Amino acid sequence: MTAKDIFEMMIKYDASDVFIRANSPLKARIYNEVKIINEYVFCLEDLGNMVEEVGPSHLQEDFKNKKGCEFTICHEKKWRFRFGVFYQRGSLAMVIRKIGLEIPTFDQLSLPGDVLAKFCTQKRGLILLTGVTGSGKSTAIASMVQYINQNFGKHILTIEEPIEFTYIDDKSIVNQRELGKDVFSYDAALTQFALHSPDVIFIGNIRDEATCRAALTAAETGVLVFSTLHTVNAASTVERIIDFFPPHQQSFVLMQLSVLLKGVMCLRLLPRNDQPGLIPAYEVMTLSPTVSRLLRENKLWEVPKYISSGEIYGMKSFDQSLLELVKTKKILPDVALEFADKKEELELYLRNEELL
Repeated sequence: MTAKDIFEMMIKYDASDVFIRANSPLKARIYNEVKIINEYVFCLEDLGNMVEEVGPSHLQEDFKNKKGCEFTICHEKKWRFRFGVFYQRGSLAMVIRKIGLEIPTFDQLSLPGDVLAKFCTQKRGLILLTGVTGSGKSTAIASMVQYINQNFGKHILTIEEPIEFTYIDDKSIVNQRELGKDVFSYDAALTQFALHSPDVIFIGNIRDEATCRAALTAAETGVLVFSTLHTVNAASTVERIIDFFPPHQQSFVLMQLSVLLKGVMCLRLLPRNDQPGLIPAYEVMTLSPTVSRLLRENKLWEVPKYISSGEIYGMKSFDQSLLELVKTKKILPDVALEFADKKEELELYLRNEELL
């Protein structure tokens, strides 16, 4: 079985990911459920041949040294596929993710266009998209980058590992740098950014103190910075950021965030009730005067309460988003309760609305 065969099956079954390992059939994630889509059992030689077939030459040596690599390839001018190749129990394995080359709009993603458009019009600051792996963070950021590209004359610089969505210059100019190919590390790319005169920077993922510090520095100097984190809600996002830093620096970082953290959107993808597929529930935190004060004073436990009551500033809690999806019959009540932050409170709301 070739890589092309696998790509065609992913398209046919609308699979977001496939999972391949030796002595196992082909399994795919289809609307959050992993199932077998082909009975062919891969051998170790099949996987080695596939890496040699499609893997970029500059990563072959890196793969041998690090026992793993990531890369993307295009297929039929409509799709990109991101490979994550690694070893498990001493044997080669890989995960392939399907990425559409057409960048969806906010409406197509069922995300609040007014909120995201407002994020895109910020002159400087830090915007974070968070959620677990596969929750739609990269796609949502791609839609925002494309919105800026189509509506404003900016220089947009992306730093990714690897590049997923690609952009054609519109009103903006978009330069994309891939780790391992165009630059060696996030830290190195962000050290150089001032020389490139960007208005907007997209950092693929903030994963350590050095990257976080560089992102905050870029935001302070007048750049709008987008990035992602693997956190489950807005309060935990702030906690993750300050945990990157030693205790004696955390109060200063909170002070920076109270000025620079313009918005956080946390995403969770849920199975739809009205049609096949997934739909996002989301939490939005914006930098209202109260949220800014809570960050400055390190009162993060109070943030969720003000998110729930901050509709005037474009904020929304996960449970409010879930309740709205149930009311519009886009998800089932049981699904909403499964994904709720405060299950008992949401259950009460659903009963009061006679939705449960």
